[in-house]
Amino acid sequence: MMAPSEYSAARLNMVDGQIRPNKVTDQRVVDAFLAVPRDQFVPDTLRGVAYVDKSIPVAKNRFLLEPMVLARLLNEAKVEPTDIVLDVGTGTGYSAAIIGRLAATVLALESDAGLAAQANHAMQTLGVDNAAVVQGPLSAGWAKQGPYNVIVVQGAVAAVPPALLEQLAEGGRLVTVVLPESGQGVARLYQKTGGAVSGRVLFDASAALLPGLEAKPDFQF
Repeated sequence: MMAPSEYSAARLNMVDGQIRPNKVTDQRVVDAFLAVPRDQFVPDTLRGVAYVDKSIPVAKNRFLLEPMVLARLLNEAKVEPTDIVLDVGTGTGYSAAIIGRLAATVLALESDAGLAAQANHAMQTLGVDNAAVVQGPLSAGWAKQGPYNVIVVQGAVAAVPPALLEQLAEGGRLVTVVLPESGQGVARLYQKTGGAVSGRVLFDASAALLPGLEAKPDFQF
């Protein structure tokens, strides 16, 4: 087990080595990654590698996004202090705790009951008081608290579910990694303007597909 000072040093190294050099220019995003202890959101056996530049497994087929990918997505989403944010596939809640330092309110959506419980516990332990965890299918979003200024998807999708795009407020932004069945994954930004949604590629990125957001199989006779 590492000492608290060692975790703090590892967190600083993560920010200086993975985030600052990778086009993350919003100082509020940098400060959020400096402030939130990623080691508190991973299994005990993996705390020693919590700050490596890789996705961290937190349950079967579930991972925390690579820090650089999450940081760049948040940098491009341009989260404002007054924004209401939907965090889709929050896992153990690390991303929601980060976003909570950028936004007014975070609704953290998780489909796995065990992960949702872990997210609640971790955020209560750290005193994150502007984020709430709810459980439900990720592809459905959480319309009852929408619309949202920002939606962040914590993993890859084969295609963005229409329900999520519908829950964007006017001027709202959605960021995610899109992973087609064949080809390179890319981070994309979607924005709603005049009621219509447009999207553009941000950068190459890889991430695990989230449950319920995989490609739908073609119907076979």
